[in-house]
Amino acid sequence: MRLVIIGAGAVGGVVAGRLAGAGVDVVVVARGAHLEAIRRDGLLLREADGDSVHRLPACAGPEEVDWRDGDVAVLAVKTNDTHDVLERLPRGLPIVCLQNGVANERAALRLFADVYGVCVMLPATHLAPGVVVAQCAPVPGILDIGRIPGGTDRTSHEIAGAFVRAGFHCEVSDDVMRRKYAKLLLNLGNAVEALCGLVDGLDEAIAPVRAEGEAVLRAAGIAYATAEEDAERRGDTLRWRVVAGQDRGGSSTWQSLARGTGSVEADYLNGEIVLLGRLHGLPVPANETARRLVVQAAHRRAAPGGMTPAEFLAAIERERSRTQAS
Repeated sequence: MRLVIIGAGAVGGVVAGRLAGAGVDVVVVARGAHLEAIRRDGLLLREADGDSVHRLPACAGPEEVDWRDGDVAVLAVKTNDTHDVLERLPRGLPIVCLQNGVANERAALRLFADVYGVCVMLPATHLAPGVVVAQCAPVPGILDIGRIPGGTDRTSHEIAGAFVRAGFHCEVSDDVMRRKYAKLLLNLGNAVEALCGLVDGLDEAIAPVRAEGEAVLRAAGIAYATAEEDAERRGDTLRWRVVAGQDRGGSSTWQSLARGTGSVEADYLNGEIVLLGRLHGLPVPANETARRLVVQAAHRRAAPGGMTPAEFLAAIERERSRTQAS
């Protein structure tokens, strides 16, 4: 089995580096300055116990990969890039969604029969070309996997085995989407963190966003792992460490603003709750505010932390008043 990791950013890059270090056959797909740096200098993986450089085959797109029998395509791109990637992949491949959100698996199932979801709990950072940082040690992350829409099979166990060889904790789940919906609830706060930064009052600003998410999932009849189950699964596995003098960074959305990428995946995180709220007739002003403001900030290439939690909460109230008046 060869794993072709499409999107070698924070999560994809750390997973690729750890897999390569464990002797797993890996190819990465990247772009821009990041791709150039990997081709020139290798992928630099920074961890608490030291740095490692991995000379990996690196391609600019799926079309450059020399696809072979037994290859598995591992999507680690933001959800807003998923459709484009899927359209460019050879049909018949197993597809692994190493991604946040819950829309990727549905999109993959339209085109591919063998789709696997991964509930990703992997604190990582990618802010410089060619460099990714794993921020937890000795276990870099938890990658639970399952077949979509449910069940397990030989491929899911083989991929799980590769993850375990690379040092990750991994369970094969017959209902991985239940875990992914719980992770979605956590990721709803990413937009708020990116807008406000890691400041006092952030939890209070995130609270209405999460409360809306839980209410909408209940209304839609969508099962998700409870906070207690999530805490038990994590346990004390993920231990934050300072790496190369760099303390904890922000979420993936925070990093997108920090790198000035021009886009974020909030349309598929907070936007998932907005969509379900509209489908089931529930107002979702907090998630719509978070989605709209962080997308606007990305388009302006604004730095993270441009507003206070109080300003964000006030923006929610304005959105609530606007929708009630319409």
